[in-house]
Amino acid sequence: MGQSRGFPLGFFLVAWALLSGFWAPPAAGRFVVEKNSLMVISPPDLKGKHDSAIGNFGIPQYGGSMAGAVVYPKENAVACDEFSRSDLFKSKVGALPNFVLIDRGECLFAKKVWNAQNAGASAVLVVDDKDEPLITMDLPREDDEAAKYIQNITIPSALIDKKFGEQLKKAVRSGEMVNVNLDWREAVPHPDDRVEYELWTNSNDECGAKCDMLMNFLKEFKGAAQLLEKGGYSQFTPHYITWYCPQAFIVSKQCKSQCINNGRYCAPDPEQDFSTGYDGKDVVIENLRQLCVFRVANESKRPWVWWDYVTDFNIRCPMKEKKYNKECADSVMKSLGIDIKKVEKCMGDPNADNENPVLKKEQDAQVGTGSRGDVTILPTLIVNNRQYRGKLEKKAVLKAICAGFEETTEPAACLSDDIETNECMTDNGGCWEDKASNITACKDTFRGRVCECPVFNGVQFKGDGYSSCEAIGPGRCRINNGGCWQETRDGKTFSACLDSEDLKCQCPPGFKGDGVKTCENIDECKKKTACQCSECSCKDTWGSYECTCSGDLLYIKEHDTCISKRASKTKDTWTAVWVLLIILTVAAFGAYAIYKYRLRSYMDSEIRAIMAQYMPLDSQVEVPSHSHDDSHEDNHP
Repeated sequence: MGQSRGFPLGFFLVAWALLSGFWAPPAAGRFVVEKNSLMVISPPDLKGKHDSAIGNFGIPQYGGSMAGAVVYPKENAVACDEFSRSDLFKSKVGALPNFVLIDRGECLFAKKVWNAQNAGASAVLVVDDKDEPLITMDLPREDDEAAKYIQNITIPSALIDKKFGEQLKKAVRSGEMVNVNLDWREAVPHPDDRVEYELWTNSNDECGAKCDMLMNFLKEFKGAAQLLEKGGYSQFTPHYITWYCPQAFIVSKQCKSQCINNGRYCAPDPEQDFSTGYDGKDVVIENLRQLCVFRVANESKRPWVWWDYVTDFNIRCPMKEKKYNKECADSVMKSLGIDIKKVEKCMGDPNADNENPVLKKEQDAQVGTGSRGDVTILPTLIVNNRQYRGKLEKKAVLKAICAGFEETTEPAACLSDDIETNECMTDNGGCWEDKASNITACKDTFRGRVCECPVFNGVQFKGDGYSSCEAIGPGRCRINNGGCWQETRDGKTFSACLDSEDLKCQCPPGFKGDGVKTCENIDECKKKTACQCSECSCKDTWGSYECTCSGDLLYIKEHDTCISKRASKTKDTWTAVWVLLIILTVAAFGAYAIYKYRLRSYMDSEIRAIMAQYMPLDSQVEVPSHSHDDSHEDNHP
């Protein structure tokens, strides 16, 4: 029988007996260690950039960076025991945060980081004890003690190679100040304004703390995920890992209870007991159903409904209440308006001895391509084809997704109060600011602030954004008068702003100065062109001048001359007389025209009446007279 391509499981049955729920088998392909940059700032002889492997727990600061001072504990260097004080590594006010250097070995990675965090560490650097390529510090196996590490580690951690770690330890021991910078800004590619991300998950809800963490994440992150998807900011795809049963065990009871399609697609038993409770094949079938729910929802242009289905299914159909079944799943789909028949058609027949195209595609996708390695850890988040490392928690995951947007294209969800950097709140982020008009070039983005000249009230500002931004184009004088001089006196306002593209500030006529800070009044009476008539006297005013005449003379500005006020009055009188005469003449002519018209009309009507008595008019019909002929005929017998 031909098998689907996937991960070979030579020890698959052993894994069933050992693991509960989420377990990833050894990969036939390759596992990619996700890294971030570690830059040594001091001492000078160690200065440079190094790689560090991001731990798969805690909260890496995706999209950001973090500077700190390296400390190395004199005791408990492996950090497997609790440290003596809760503030042992807590930084002093105004000092850099402390990054604790810890040796590998003797206990779980997560326990080391947990103990350092409880002692005040801001980050942990674990030094490898072997000369080997960097590895990923993964989550511990599930038990009650480890659960608290998974849930409560909130600081970032990274593994560094042995040689580099020994150099750091030597520098710290010698009393040198060792400052480093952990940088996650390039840990996630950010090529454009849309992020593509995947979540490799499982529908099993009875696998301990890890399942609880996943389900809580799905519920908390649902709102943000749906907003990103509805706004077209992201493209989300869910994935589910399945394994195939080795050929030698296909007919075994274990494979039959854990697999569908004759051993092609399998999942471990939820309770680690093949004889009771739910079987692995129940998990595979629900995984398949959730994949098909996404496909059907995506075809109807509502891919975000997947989030509603998986969270509602978890709430309404849990294993512990014995509701993890098709009937409960159908009720959830019906309530969400999902076409059940289309989902069933997509799922196919789980008892058929052939490949299922949906699950086959999932197994193929597990193998890494390009920069992405094989998916071997569950759950796994992949952002822009790069595997996320760290705690599955809303804020941490949102930071990682937001780190995938090209700078300044982040949607509002990335700039909410709990995610934005707020660097503009302090000293305006060092950017240009016009406090008078409350305009700033500082913009908070997910990775930090950028200084970019704004558009304010429809007016574009131009400049470097740091030291200068100037309004350009039409309307610029509305914004702080275009940065030019302006003053008002005695109800008169003068401005040096020109509403043009050249950005010049030019003092108006009657003033002189730079046009930016000052424009001084010019005494225009000293100009030869002011008040040239011999009888005129000039008086300077703010921004202009006034000409006056002596005695009873009146100044005529249009002619720059003085005339007598009496002559002016006489002139005004004669002007009025002439206007009156013109009006009377026009009125008389109009009356005469009306009189002539009416008289002529009357005469015409009289003449027509007289003529109608003596001759027929064109409008009358002539009536013939027969009196003579009639009398002649009467004389005949």
